[in-house]
Amino acid sequence: MVSYLVKEFKKKNKVDISGNPKALRRLRTACERAKRTLSFVTEAIIDIDAIYEGIDFYLLVTRAKFEQLNMDLFEKCLETVKSCFSDAKMDKRSIDDVLLVGGSSRIPKVQQLLQEFFEGKDLYSSINSDEAVAYGAAVQAALLSEGVNYKNVPNLVLQDVTPLSLGMEIKGDVMDVVIPRNTSIPVKKTIEYITIEDDQSAVTIKVYEGERMIASENNLLGSFDMAVRRAPRGLPIQVCFTIDADGILYVSSEEESSGNKKDITITNEKGRLSRKEIKRMIQEAEDFKSDDMKHMKKVRAVNALDDYLYDMKKVMKDKCVASKLSFVDILKISSAMIKGKELIDGKEKNDTFVFVDCLREIKSTFQSAFNKF
Repeated sequence: MVSYLVKEFKKKNKVDISGNPKALRRLRTACERAKRTLSFVTEAIIDIDAIYEGIDFYLLVTRAKFEQLNMDLFEKCLETVKSCFSDAKMDKRSIDDVLLVGGSSRIPKVQQLLQEFFEGKDLYSSINSDEAVAYGAAVQAALLSEGVNYKNVPNLVLQDVTPLSLGMEIKGDVMDVVIPRNTSIPVKKTIEYITIEDDQSAVTIKVYEGERMIASENNLLGSFDMAVRRAPRGLPIQVCFTIDADGILYVSSEEESSGNKKDITITNEKGRLSRKEIKRMIQEAEDFKSDDMKHMKKVRAVNALDDYLYDMKKVMKDKCVASKLSFVDILKISSAMIKGKELIDGKEKNDTFVFVDCLREIKSTFQSAFNKF
């Protein structure tokens, strides 16, 4: 609305006040007053004496014009409402009452859009929009306080949620989500992972928050190394994520056979994101979803090739099996395995289909050799 009035002032007086902070401040104050007026009547007058170089500014603004100027903002508000239902996995028909909070909820167009969204449901108006948050804060304060007469306090439990997904990096720079976004806290979840190399002596736990499928594109909260018993790959590791009622994150890992344990504590003040950054990360996850899916597809192809090579390596170590193969077949299989290993370890950035085709060729080589006996 301020931008519109700046343009109108320039059109009438051939003067641009967009670079004058004092004039803009007075214009913004007048717009705020007009916004409140238009919530109750259909017309409002902008009347500012000597706004710039002694020039007065007078303009009649209708509610229809106000709604036209701000329609993108109104629709953005509605997108937030839709997002809340999507995140909570709720149907709007399950809502008992729609409570309006904040002075801007008095704007008729906002109320109209909400009623249409809730299919004609009446909006709850018995609580003052400016006081609704204060009422809620008072109830929560009473619930947290000792010595309060609880007969007058509603039996409510206020639960916070995680603003972003929490997880750890796994093979292929993949973000494996342990606690999804909007999970109610306190919460505790344990997931079993496995080592990815033979005779691995330690594992690195990297804890991230964010919505990207690529771990390194998220916000790194912390990391630690834990010693593990040397064993063939596939040794189970238990990783536990715990968030307490104060939002403090505890991440621990344990290798049960050796009893080795390690943990890390991440507070809200340590490396956490601001609301603006959280909003940006959620939007980036949507914007780069296609790229992330391509990355995931490639990781799955690489891992499938690596797993098959590992299994075949174990088969070839079996003397009973190897003795049944001809020298030529052994050479073909060894050559195919070396080719696959070099492809995985190579620094060249190959497309997904290269790994898929390589796996198909190696499988064909193995199957043709083993079909002979």
